[in-house]
Amino acid sequence: MSNRLFQGVIHQMKDAIDRTFGVVDENFSIIASSELGKIGEAFQVVANNGDCFTADGFTFKTITGNQGANYTVFVEGNDILASKYASVLSVAFSNIKFYYDEKYDRSNFIKNVILDNILLGDIHLKARELFFNNDVSRTVILIRSMDANDVSVYDVVQNLFPDKAKDFVISINETDIALVKETKIGIDSKTIEKLASTIADTISSEFYTHVVIGIGTTVSNIKDLARSFKEAQAALEVGKVFDTEKTIVSYDNLGIARLIYQLPTTLCETFLKEVFKRGSIESLDQETLFTIQRFFENNLNVSETSRKLFVHRNTLVYRLEKIKKITGLDLREFDHAIIFKIALMVNKYLKSNPIKY
Repeated sequence: MSNRLFQGVIHQMKDAIDRTFGVVDENFSIIASSELGKIGEAFQVVANNGDCFTADGFTFKTITGNQGANYTVFVEGNDILASKYASVLSVAFSNIKFYYDEKYDRSNFIKNVILDNILLGDIHLKARELFFNNDVSRTVILIRSMDANDVSVYDVVQNLFPDKAKDFVISINETDIALVKETKIGIDSKTIEKLASTIADTISSEFYTHVVIGIGTTVSNIKDLARSFKEAQAALEVGKVFDTEKTIVSYDNLGIARLIYQLPTTLCETFLKEVFKRGSIESLDQETLFTIQRFFENNLNVSETSRKLFVHRNTLVYRLEKIKKITGLDLREFDHAIIFKIALMVNKYLKSNPIKY
């Protein structure tokens, strides 16, 4: 909040109020006053006894706004009139602070950027107006609460990242919180994933709230933050389909799942129809699908897979022959195995009713 803005309003009001009054910051240092000589002095307030209190022969009342109570009005005197003056001034300054924050608040600016609510050509102009560093590396981390809980995830994350000049915590909706984190140039994805894991563990262990976290790519320019945010959203959606057990999903590590997610559903349906006989995937039972999964995990090695499944090698070969008969694909052949793996993922993707961003 601009001290000069406070001082300008006080200058207009001082003829109407026949007492010394002004505004102090969170340390009770005077930042604006009807007596200019008092600016810079500090009140020795031992205890703040609530929204309105008296100390040192002055009446104090907090100024509230959309960023919390960071400032306090003071008026000379301990009488009823001083209390009334303080109440009126508090309302006036609260409204001024609210509109100022809406216009000039950096968090609000970042929110408009990531949600594409500001024209691309206006981003740099607004950033310059806010003295915002354009060329710092930043990463969007999207935190989604999976539980209905009284704990405000927004407050928890904000307490974890109190530096509002570098890191921005933004409420997207009832479940999603975006953290726009300033990062070092050249930082690797594992470091960011460790940070995300720390956030998830803190929320889970201290507040018993389960969250999943999507991580966008690191960008070096503010105009690319919207892309990083969309990537974090996509990471959560792709993870919900292909990596249901993961808490942390990074867009960089989605692999082939990212490619499938970007394909039109009509193209995916055509692919399945061309590759498989009609209804062949649906005819595979859970035991067969489990066998296929283990076969892929063991790099198409028949002996190793049979050992892990505790079945005879011939039993596994029989199952693979059965799969070949049903689908027309022999999983022992590398090319067929790739097609089958992709087809299973495409089928899972279509069944999930994907949401595109």
